Amino acid sequence: MTSADVDPPLEPLLPIYTAELFPGLHAELIALLRGLDEDDWARPTVAGAWRVRDVAAHLLDGDLRRLSAGRDAHLLPPDGPLDSFADVVGLINRANASGVAYAQRLSPRIITDLLEVTGRWVADHFAQLPPHGDALYPVAWAGEERSENWMDIGREYTERWHHQMQIRDAVDARHALLEWDWLQPLLHFSVRALPRAFANVDAPEGTAITFHVQDTDSFTVVRTASGWRVFHGFAHYAAALLRVGRDTAWRLLYNALPPEVARRELEFVEGDRALAEPLFRARSVMV
Repeated sequence: MTSADVDPPLEPLLPIYTAELFPGLHAELIALLRGLDEDDWARPTVAGAWRVRDVAAHLLDGDLRRLSAGRDAHLLPPDGPLDSFADVVGLINRANASGVAYAQRLSPRIITDLLEVTGRWVADHFAQLPPHGDALYPVAWAGEERSENWMDIGREYTERWHHQMQIRDAVDARHALLEWDWLQPLLHFSVRALPRAFANVDAPEGTAITFHVQDTDSFTVVRTASGWRVFHGFAHYAAALLRVGRDTAWRLLYNALPPEVARRELEFVEGDRALAEPLFRARSVMV
């Protein structure tokens, strides 16, 4: 008997319905922002040059754009070609930068007051969408050219989770979002970026790489006849295994732990380290 014979079977990733989580996640954000002082709003974050106030402003801008396009069908033509992944990233980055720049004229109180309203509107909008209807936008970081609403809403959940966590990280209040009820759906959506990260890795069919978040969950990327696929579960026969803690998991997947830092500081790789390399580069955001 081999280790493969006694491992629990890997399970395909199934749809996860997160629309009902938005009111609670939003309440966590507003309570957090209401408790910040003037110095907190100016603290640097892991989001590049953005301070806490810039991340909050980005969340507000994201709410307004999503409502305008998705709820009100107010769609602006792109300001350039969208022929490649890089083109889409460029469009998103320009929109993000302009939204944050506008918000420089807004006070922290105004940003929070507006977010309190727009967050409720967004939650109501997502609750009304048919989960398996066609989404307004495909989730490109997961390699999708067409997405259903449940996947797009899940992407929006990860956006709001990780930006709130950027603020929490800056003010040393990470614990709340690392609780299982908030972290579990984040991970189940985020790991859908792994097949795209492994797309150019040549390996024999059946090769498996496991990403284990300690005390939380495990996911395994497997080379199949049709390409790389990600599954839920732990493979003891994996050719490479990366073990990380909860706080490290989100940092790896959301640009809060650069690959060179991860390679230097993480000593949890077992097996073929070269096969684990794409785990250090996987990003569940458009970058």
